[in-house]
Amino acid sequence: MKLKIKKEKLLENLSNVSKAISTKNIIPVLSGIKFDLANEGLYLTASDNDITIQSFINKKDIDEIGKTGSIVLQGRYILEIIRKLPGDVITLEVIDEYKVWINSNTSEFNLNAINPDDFPQTNMNETKTPIIIRKSDLKNIINQTAFATSTQESRPLLTGINFKISNDTIECTATDSYRLSKKTLKVNNNLDDNFNIVIPCRNLLELMKILKDDDNNIELHIFNNKVLFKFDNILFQSRLLNGTYPDTSKLIPDSFSIQIKAPLQQLYDVIDRASLLANDKEKSIIKLETKDNTLLISSNSPEVGRVEERLEIIKETENDITISFSSKYMMDALKAFKTANVVLLFNSDIKPIILKEPAKEDIIELILPIRTY
Repeated sequence: MKLKIKKEKLLENLSNVSKAISTKNIIPVLSGIKFDLANEGLYLTASDNDITIQSFINKKDIDEIGKTGSIVLQGRYILEIIRKLPGDVITLEVIDEYKVWINSNTSEFNLNAINPDDFPQTNMNETKTPIIIRKSDLKNIINQTAFATSTQESRPLLTGINFKISNDTIECTATDSYRLSKKTLKVNNNLDDNFNIVIPCRNLLELMKILKDDDNNIELHIFNNKVLFKFDNILFQSRLLNGTYPDTSKLIPDSFSIQIKAPLQQLYDVIDRASLLANDKEKSIIKLETKDNTLLISSNSPEVGRVEERLEIIKETENDITISFSSKYMMDALKAFKTANVVLLFNSDIKPIILKEPAKEDIIELILPIRTY
């Protein structure tokens, strides 16, 4: 294998695929990046058996293809070497069976390589009818739900985001059993098949890191045990979590006895300030009270002191409420909204708190209250 390629082009693609390299992997070949040089261009692949990322550099973006072939190079070394090499053009050449010569201007490296036959077979198949959505929409889905997933491996399904896809609707849900985030999106697909899959949140966050900020489309190819995301020159494949995701549809009530509308940023700020004196930093419990069109937010710590914040709101029901909750969970939920105002819905001090936008139902947040007596 031998090629000449511009440093920035190679570095960009290496950085993308390196997201699939695990530092904890005990299989040496999985700490590497596979180079497959063909007549049509260069394929770069990395995998940790949980996610697999493949990036393709077209031959028109390669200065010279001297000899085709394959090799696996240690991921963290090749990335740092390419990043720090001088000059604009880099030469890579396999000079012995498992040795690679890397040259740029006055600098050269001889790097030990790994047999490409040891690299796991990567089946990056595509379906005939992919689900097509905009990158920006997918990023919003992940941003507005990922925070509510569980970090406890004892309930693995809750560490993922549940995608329910039917006709022209994608409904995404995340919960850790103390809070819930649900995002609904309309797409321009009208599918014959329905899908109900759970994608590990960690994998989706890695996908986020290589999604550019543009409105280009991304394709979702769904299989029994994996999902493939296709965009730009990249294929990103993730395993799916096995099992049936809990039915969360009955957790959100149809009617509420108390409804208030509050300015989003001001509500976030008063909760943020009140949490400064919260007694338990992990739960960071604060109390919310309504009195006519005034919202009282308070927290009390015997060792530190007490804080009380007031905020003018619009209360659309006569009833008042006193309820306690985690300020961290509430602030996470508020950050998911992009509107000027937010609606908070209550039934009692022991029933879930629901948050939504004033005139839309496409994003719903649920937080369980905390009893303080």
